[in-house]
Amino acid sequence: MENLLGKMVKDKKSEEFARLDAINIVTSLFADLLDREKDVLSRRFGLKGDKGETLEKIGQLHKLTRERVRQIEVSSIKKIKKLENLGSSITTLKDIVMGLLREHGGLIGRDYLLNILSVVCMEINSELSADKPEYELNRRAYHNHFNFLISRLLGDELELVAESDKFNPSFRIKNEGIDHLEELADDLLKNIELLKKTFTTEELLTLLKKLDAYNKHANKFNGADGTDNADITAVFKSQVFPDKGEIINSNKVLYSLMQAMKNLEQNKYGEWGIAHWGEVKPKTVNDKIYLILKHNGQPLHFTDIAKKINEMKFDHKTANAATVHNELILDNRYILTSRGVYGLKEWQK
Repeated sequence: MENLLGKMVKDKKSEEFARLDAINIVTSLFADLLDREKDVLSRRFGLKGDKGETLEKIGQLHKLTRERVRQIEVSSIKKIKKLENLGSSITTLKDIVMGLLREHGGLIGRDYLLNILSVVCMEINSELSADKPEYELNRRAYHNHFNFLISRLLGDELELVAESDKFNPSFRIKNEGIDHLEELADDLLKNIELLKKTFTTEELLTLLKKLDAYNKHANKFNGADGTDNADITAVFKSQVFPDKGEIINSNKVLYSLMQAMKNLEQNKYGEWGIAHWGEVKPKTVNDKIYLILKHNGQPLHFTDIAKKINEMKFDHKTANAATVHNELILDNRYILTSRGVYGLKEWQK
């Protein structure tokens, strides 16, 4: 039997789409709520495409205490859970989320899962192209609606794993162990720290498949549960996902683990490394200079380096050419190749 999510992506206008559309589902479930209850839930969970608001802020708007707003939130969700049509409203979503969890090894980062579902909806309901400013606002609205539905209404089957020393907030299947994923995560971080280098996605996947922890639990990383894997390459080709769709789709379990790991991150060039490394998350001008030169592959004038730093938008800080020049002069990692032009000393090796 063809995987439901794969069929929906393939057919685009699948009749099942209406049963996955998080915005339509929430609108239907909210029909029996009072206006104040709808507003509290909408603000708390960012259902208008914004960030979720605090109890205090919502209380000020409604002239209520924080505790009273919290009570309204809890009671409103309980009211939804008692609706006769709840089961039929979320059955497709539940089936697809459980299928995705199994395909991704039983654990999937919360934002990664929400991004997949949001992009699926945007792909099927393709009224806006990705370059339109409204696209991101709509995708964020889907993201927040899915978060509300999954985190608050699918609690019988799923468990939200809070942020830990190993993983970012993630969803897992209740009562199913993830020891093999924790072991592989530890093994991967240990090897990256020993090798002291960043990796492309392809290189990191290759490294993962060579690790002792991977080979020890190989059956759990190779779809041993018999699940029909969904071909959602088209979804992964969205600009939301920084890597090639074909690579992600064919390495779902390992790529999902990479996304969920707390101390592993990608830099602006798509390279993976330890989260606090300057080459992964550049904090200083010097970190940014090094990355620019490394990926340019040849010497640059200091004014061009400053320009490229600002074009990359590593953060909200603007690089000043004079500051860049000072850093180049003071750090022996850089060498002067001609007037005002600098390269990496390591290129001489």
